[in-house]
Amino acid sequence: MADTQQQVAIVGCGIIGRTHAKTIADRPDATVAVLVDPDAGAREALAAQLKELGQPEPQLYDDLAAAQRSPRTRVLELATVPASDEIAKDLGLPPGASVIRLRRLRLSDAEPLALLTNHLPTEIVELTAERLESHGLYETLRAAGVNLRIANQTIGARGATTAEAALLDERRGVPLLTMTRTAFDDKGRAIEYGSHVYRASRYSFEHTLVHR
Repeated sequence: MADTQQQVAIVGCGIIGRTHAKTIADRPDATVAVLVDPDAGAREALAAQLKELGQPEPQLYDDLAAAQRSPRTRVLELATVPASDEIAKDLGLPPGASVIRLRRLRLSDAEPLALLTNHLPTEIVELTAERLESHGLYETLRAAGVNLRIANQTIGARGATTAEAALLDERRGVPLLTMTRTAFDDKGRAIEYGSHVYRASRYSFEHTLVHR
């Protein structure tokens, strides 16, 4: 990576976004240039916090499009492969069954944000790289009549591998956020198993917990 001043956009100005902002403000080689959140109060509160920390005033936006950051996806792989034992179990398939493996790089403008890997049963939907680069996977599934209803999701962190670091413009071993998810449709079928990694310096996850 080039040894230059980094300008960072924080998407989501809640608790985790504020934590990232504090971490970036403590770094001499980085500034928070953009805050993106649909909640104007959250944007303005975090901007004030950054000012108190000696950071220049960031630009505030409702969403990525308004921030003139163009989210896009590059398909790295779309192939039919034998399922590993773990993936077969999560998808409710026999070990070694054929599945679709999809690997994508998620970018904002030219900056890489996340490496997404999905496995799907072969009979669920017909996928093409062209469509997946202009439409999301879940949008494509919905267009094919798949009604996603529930997902089991686990969030964690680990160091970047050499291959991941090269794709994400990071150093080998730098912490990455991880997410694994198995999604089910309204008939109870396992539709996709996702295993994704995200740049911790560019991403945060925010959840609302509701007591029932």
